[in-house]
Amino acid sequence: MALYPFKFYCQRIDASRNMARYYMLSIEATLFGEIAVVRAWGRIGRRGGEKSDVFSTEQEAAWHFLELVRKKRQRGYIPSG
Repeated sequence: MALYPFKFYCQRIDASRNMARYYMLSIEATLFGEIAVVRAWGRIGRRGGEKSDVFSTEQEAAWHFLELVRKKRQRGYIPSG
């Protein structure tokens, strides 16, 4: 079970390019005792994609989570909500 709640929600909106995207990350426990980094993305107001990356330790999951957050921030996503 995750010791700390890791959740991140961000958006990238650019009206001139008709862009309205969201990206959500969280760390959750699986039914088998592993830790998963769950990410969801898509256009705001629409159903998007989802992917889970499974790790054996919370530390590995946290490093992956923080790396994904860093990459999204570099691409212009702004934290919200």
